[in-house]
Amino acid sequence: MTESDPQLERIRKLLAKAEDPAVTEAEAEAYNKKAAELVARYGIDQAMLAAAGASDEIGTLKIPMNDPYSRDKASLLTSVAYPLRCRTLLHRYGQKVESVTVFGYRSDLGRVELLFTSLLLQASTQLTRVRPDGFFPGESLAAYRRTWLHGFARAVHERLSHAEEEAVRTAAPGERSAELVVRDRAQMVQHAFDEQFGGLRSAAPRRLSGSGYLDGHDAGTKANLDPSALTRRLRALPAR
Repeated sequence: MTESDPQLERIRKLLAKAEDPAVTEAEAEAYNKKAAELVARYGIDQAMLAAAGASDEIGTLKIPMNDPYSRDKASLLTSVAYPLRCRTLLHRYGQKVESVTVFGYRSDLGRVELLFTSLLLQASTQLTRVRPDGFFPGESLAAYRRTWLHGFARAVHERLSHAEEEAVRTAAPGERSAELVVRDRAQMVQHAFDEQFGGLRSAAPRRLSGSGYLDGHDAGTKANLDPSALTRRLRALPAR
């Protein structure tokens, strides 16, 4: 995704409107929703180009995870990857996730990396401020923050899944339908993933005890899904 991409330029304009303090919360949410739709539309366009003969191979991307909350950050990455037709493999050492390998088509890997990096920055920034409301006496801050991240990741997953489904549904008709192209690509990724990692066991479900899920989910519904926003944010940081 290049800086001159007209689809990303349109996303930038939408998000600039969403960040305008003069707009209402409902208007900002509408702009963010449209940005998510355009990110999904980009993925469909790349899939259709590949189906027509453009180069787009299945590959891997390894992303390091840092503590604290490395397992929960890995869960956020998986919540971004799966709606974008990618699969993930967690590299664990005890309770810590050291890194995650993302498996998918290279155009989708690029979307995953940009979105995850931006969303992780947003979540981490908010995570330093959130606190349990005291409704559950004795609740630890770490437990609250783990469930907050879980809720944030779930909301992101829901938004991206909905945007991808809508992008497929509204795609222009072609020689092959977008639905068939996307389904074939998802199956190819799953087949390649199973060939390489199919013998591994799935991790047992986690049991989280904190009360932050709803607060995190609410934050995830408002998170900025513009992958180019990270570049703008980094440019705005003072030089060190």
